[in-house]
Amino acid sequence: MRRRGLASLAWAAVQDLFDQRTAFGRLALVHVVMMAGDTLVTVSLAGSLFFSVSPTEAKSKVLLYLVLTIAPFAVVSPVLGPLIDRSANGRRILVALSASVRVLLCWSMSQHLNSLWLFPEAFFVLISSKLYGVTRGALVPEMARTDQFRDHADDVGRAGWPSEGISQDRGFAGFNAQLTLLGTLSGVVAGSVGAAVLKTLGAPSVLIVAAVVFVAGTVASLRLQRPAKALRDEVVMSAEDRDLQMLSPLGAGEVTWGLSAAALMRFGVGFSSFLLAFGLRREHAGLEWYAYALSSSAVGSLLGLGLVTRVRNAVAEATLLALAVLATGVGAAVASRHPTLITQTVLAGWLGLCAAVAQPSFDAITQRLVPTGAQGRTFARFAVRQQLLWVVGALIPVAVSLSFAAGDQFLAVVMLAGGVAYAVGRKISHHGN
Repeated sequence: MRRRGLASLAWAAVQDLFDQRTAFGRLALVHVVMMAGDTLVTVSLAGSLFFSVSPTEAKSKVLLYLVLTIAPFAVVSPVLGPLIDRSANGRRILVALSASVRVLLCWSMSQHLNSLWLFPEAFFVLISSKLYGVTRGALVPEMARTDQFRDHADDVGRAGWPSEGISQDRGFAGFNAQLTLLGTLSGVVAGSVGAAVLKTLGAPSVLIVAAVVFVAGTVASLRLQRPAKALRDEVVMSAEDRDLQMLSPLGAGEVTWGLSAAALMRFGVGFSSFLLAFGLRREHAGLEWYAYALSSSAVGSLLGLGLVTRVRNAVAEATLLALAVLATGVGAAVASRHPTLITQTVLAGWLGLCAAVAQPSFDAITQRLVPTGAQGRTFARFAVRQQLLWVVGALIPVAVSLSFAAGDQFLAVVMLAGGVAYAVGRKISHHGN
């Protein structure tokens, strides 16, 4: 079997991105633009809520912002999730709506950075961002299968991807990995541009640039291809699937256990991110250390995506998910023995790698096992749980001052225990079936 790693993943991703004749290629372009816009918003808010105020004031503002990140799911999950499932064509409109709303909100936020209006506006930006994230989860298999239906061919693999493509159990992991890679690269570029604009022109200018980016995102969203007729019929006529999913909201046991592991991984990312951020401020580290940590995380993410694509046909997604959680715990345990700034920067890269392995694997499990007509509400429901765990993890180092050593030890215990529980619980669940 031909070896496939980061290079072949990148080549396939770039080919898809520049092949705008395909449905998946157009989705890839939308994802690149959306991730760039989200990164610019994050840079502007970090500059106004975190770096520009005292550590004590930063804590109170960050706590309020973290609470706000949970609230959008109260709208996305019960209201918009079912809407995503009702119409295959409606998914394209929702993506365009999520981008166009952020055009207006980013411009408005640029005028209200020092006002209380910033927080409700940031709240609606988050709703729009989560709406896109949930809809994208349902669009990945839809767009990939639209290409398959349109081509009337079994071989949909390109640039070194296996011929079984999306028709096999692990096919969606490759498409998820491509989008994650493109999103990571887009975020790195946009983050660099945003940091330069922030330093020279200030946070309001970053938000104006973000508004322009979301204009491009709106245009790109309107170019998303309509799904093939066979797939439209499958989505619209799957009311029975939706009813069954409502009776079993977490889906199959494999999906339920996968959600627990993926949510725990998000907890670890949230906890370590804010442990590092406030730890660097406490030690009066320069801005270059933040840049080192972000760069390390980005490099780790790229390596993780390369690992997923190299082993995805040899190792089951559930196994990759378990290994990612356990590896996070091991990395944190090692870092706790040497709690230096360099070690924490390396740990950021290690977490980026593990998270990049975990999320595409879990997304593929969900896309494979959840009926097409129930994927919108399922991704919305799962996003709530993952975001909630991310916020809980982030709140701990914000509310409690932890040293790097203590924080890493805590993270190691939680992740190792969670990884073992996932592996054992999943095995027991299989035996029970």
